Parts: sequence; structure tokens; C-alpha cells
Amino acid sequence: MTAEDARTLRAAADRLEDLAARTTPGDWRGGGLLASRPEVIAHAPDGSTEHVAEARAATAAWITAISPAVAGPLTAWLRATADSPAPDRSAVAVARVLLGRLPRP
Repeated sequence: MTAEDARTLRAAADRLEDLAARTTPGDWRGGGLLASRPEVIAHAPDGSTEHVAEARAATAAWITAISPAVAGPLTAWLRATADSPAPDRSAVAVARVLLGRLPRP
């Protein structure tokens, strides 16, 4: 890996971490309908909840950052890790989170 690649990876991780810190926290789950749109509720560790739609200012940047544009590079990373003799444990952790949240085909 080049030094430039390492800087790129660290910068992306830093920016994602900063954005996550500004976003509505909690475990986001679907929960019925809010008007005509699916309702997304953030569940906090203390048991409180917040409708993500009511916190748009805090969540819009997160939603756009993790848009479908991320799918290609993310799936490439997961597949490359799966084919590697020494899997990246971070990729395995991401895959487990995704499998717990993505609908089955």
C-alpha cells in the first residue's frame, strides 16, 4: 500500500467517524409508517427513541454519505477480504452488521 492510499483510508475513516458523531445516535430500525413513508426510529441504549425523520438536520448528511454509491466499493472490499488468506477482521465485523440488517433475498 502506498502512503497516499493510507492517507486516503485514514481520511475517509476520520470523516465517517466525525459524521457518525453528529448523526442521530442509536440503533436505527424500521417501525411501520410515518404518513406515507417508512418510519425509521433510533433506539438509544437508555431505552429512549427518536424518529429519524424528526431529526433530519442531524441525519441527512449520514444518509447521503451512505448512499447506494457506497455499495460498489463496499462490496468489492468485502469480496476481496473473503478471497484473502488473512481476512481483515474489520471487514468481517462490517459483514456481520450488514447481515443482521439487510433483508434476505
